[in-house]
Amino acid sequence: MIRTILATFALIFLAELGDKTQLAVLAMASRNNPWAVLIGAGTALLASTVLAVVLGCTLPRLLPESSTRVLHYVAGGLFLIVGAWTIWKA
Repeated sequence: MIRTILATFALIFLAELGDKTQLAVLAMASRNNPWAVLIGAGTALLASTVLAVVLGCTLPRLLPESSTRVLHYVAGGLFLIVGAWTIWKA
């Protein structure tokens, strides 16, 4: 279990470094009460993580295995499309 916790922490921490959410929090903290920004941003991240975990645990039970495999490919494809679009717009 500790291995999963550490791997998840490392993956999310590295993925979030320098993304637009972190930059938005940085900007908000420079102009507002940093504790309020920390609480708001932390709560939002916690809520979105809870939603992802609930969906990740629920969908495999509701959908056949072939559908979840397709869902993984669709999610990966969307990730690549958004990445390419971001590079193109930069």
